[in-house]
Amino acid sequence: MKTLLALFLLVALSGCRSTANLKVVDNFEVDRYLGRWYEVARYPHGFEKDLSSVTADYSFNDNGTIKVLNRGFHEKKDEWKSVEGVAKFKGEKNIGWLKVSFFKPFYASYKILYLSSDYREAIIGGPTRGYLWILSREPVLPQAKLDDLVSKAQNLGYNTEKLLIIDQSKNKK
Repeated sequence: MKTLLALFLLVALSGCRSTANLKVVDNFEVDRYLGRWYEVARYPHGFEKDLSSVTADYSFNDNGTIKVLNRGFHEKKDEWKSVEGVAKFKGEKNIGWLKVSFFKPFYASYKILYLSSDYREAIIGGPTRGYLWILSREPVLPQAKLDDLVSKAQNLGYNTEKLLIIDQSKNKK
């Protein structure tokens, strides 16, 4: 089943525009990136269908890789869902480019395309422009801040009309 899913993803991704020319953040400090991030906006994907209040928690594994715990509330099933994965640096540890796997041995590119200087907001892309997430340390951003991040994503070549704004009502403080 996992092999079939991976082949499907490979075929689906082959027709999407690459992110090879997009610059990832440098001077990246993984220790500052660890912790909880709230998914503020994303492109729609089957693996997150019907999920709200999505979070991603990053922490170190004993072997130096990064544990990724994604969690969201499945609206139609009225239950929390979670999946654990692992992230490794694609290259140097001061460059915001990781590879993430939720279905070993298959890894996908995780590019930190924008990161605020205070590590409070981030724009994440995948191997193609078919993947986009806007993350924040807070469940909800002020509209002006969200608009600024959406504008940054648009300037990176993303079709921001496809973005879903994520209901974080189950995570509000």
